[in-house]
Amino acid sequence: MQLQGIHFIGNETSRRGDSLFYGTDPTTLQNLEPAYADAVDEEINTAVEKAAKAFEVYRNTEPEKRAVFLEAIAEEILHLGDELIRRCMAETALTEERLTGERTRTVNQLRLFAEVVREGSWVEARIDHAIPDRQPLPKKDIRQMQIPMGPVAVFGAGNFPLAFTVAGGDTASALAAGCPVVYKAHPGHPGTSEMLGYAMREAIRKAGMPDGVFSLLHGVSSHVGMSLVNHPQIKAVGFTGSYAGGKALFDAAVRRPEPIPVYAEMGSTNPVFILPGALEHRAKEIADGLLGSFTLGVGQFCTNPGVVILSKSQHSDAFVDYLKEKINEQTPGVMLSRRMKANFEQGISRLTTMEHVELITKGFEAAGACEATTYLLKTTAERFLEDDTLELEVFGPSTLIIQADGKDDLMRIAGKLHGHLTATIHCAGGEELAAYSSLAGVLRQKAGRLIINDFPTGVEVCHSMFHGGPFPATTDARFTSVGTAAIKRWVRPVSFQNYPEHLLPDALRNSNPLMIWRLEDGNWKR
Repeated sequence: MQLQGIHFIGNETSRRGDSLFYGTDPTTLQNLEPAYADAVDEEINTAVEKAAKAFEVYRNTEPEKRAVFLEAIAEEILHLGDELIRRCMAETALTEERLTGERTRTVNQLRLFAEVVREGSWVEARIDHAIPDRQPLPKKDIRQMQIPMGPVAVFGAGNFPLAFTVAGGDTASALAAGCPVVYKAHPGHPGTSEMLGYAMREAIRKAGMPDGVFSLLHGVSSHVGMSLVNHPQIKAVGFTGSYAGGKALFDAAVRRPEPIPVYAEMGSTNPVFILPGALEHRAKEIADGLLGSFTLGVGQFCTNPGVVILSKSQHSDAFVDYLKEKINEQTPGVMLSRRMKANFEQGISRLTTMEHVELITKGFEAAGACEATTYLLKTTAERFLEDDTLELEVFGPSTLIIQADGKDDLMRIAGKLHGHLTATIHCAGGEELAAYSSLAGVLRQKAGRLIINDFPTGVEVCHSMFHGGPFPATTDARFTSVGTAAIKRWVRPVSFQNYPEHLLPDALRNSNPLMIWRLEDGNWKR
């Protein structure tokens, strides 16, 4: 495929801007052709206006047609073949194995949302039939269901160039809900995004979807993103990235004349608590798993375990010593970009210059411009409780050990934590976990996913997955960005009172033509 450095404005292509940038090979820092231009206001406005027009048609598409569309996107991504993987490797330095797996995840989650749309119960239909002779007042006929909100803006993530970008989870869930998407491509992999844009356009053509149901805009400056968030016809925003970026979009959205929701996943340090029994019986096993988790993908996962809390003992000392030995053997990995590397080094520099933080060890020194060294650091519970900055995410291959003086310290640390995507407890078994049930109770209020004797990296795409958490992990702790429940971000409830049967949506008609599960007079029926 010959890349052209273009935007997709609905079914048309465009390139009018003169503020140019390139994708870059992180291993060589060489620019990759072609050049891309920041979208100009006319392109942005046309994309959103097309989305608004498409919404009037797309929101009323039959579930089967919408499911076929999602499946068509999956097929077109596969048709891109190895060329997509090669371009993505060049722009990100991620391995062929990693990207092949990520493509499979992307395709499978599109197909999973197709299944959700076909099954149909996600609309959460509720029906309370009228009781005309109820005393002292008659009961009205009232019915409720979820309906799509309107055109949404989706911002691509830098660390998952397939699964969290053009046709990733945010786009798939929004399209499943009936919402057109205006997608802001991540500047770290514009060529990959363009290739996926072609796949989206071909799927739209084959499935007969309206022009404007999907658009793709490029841009390095904040102007493109802010213009989307502030456009009056955009009704919601999906974002995965840094705290600074997500909070800026959120603040802009709530200042609009019509505020809109921003579902921003902004990362966390994903605390890991290792209980005394686990240290005594599984120290090396846990250390190996921990190292694999916080160095996976050169530490560039939002679920990277960046803080590890353990009670000081001879077993904890042995745990740290073993982990130190393993890290001493770690070779540097190539990060996604110079910016990512610079941010990581800034975070490490902040920690290592603190009096109360000890650098235990680090792996082999990085040589390449985007290479990163693995770091293991340590502090005390007292210092962690005093200094909020020790809880800040350092996005890269590092973790901070916090040495506590027993159960009381563990509880104080847990109580002090802010919001996180995940929280983990390693224990020796059910009895030890029961003895620390109060710890698990506190962590339930601090994270969106609780993990026992496992590690947070690796987010399964399924019906029960929740990938979110209290602020500052996300801007809205009620919603997930992974799993089929992600569809709920893009809808709102509407009640229909005393509506004529023939004018009701199919999901609410007495005959239940969609054969979906519904709450009828307080009982679930199909």
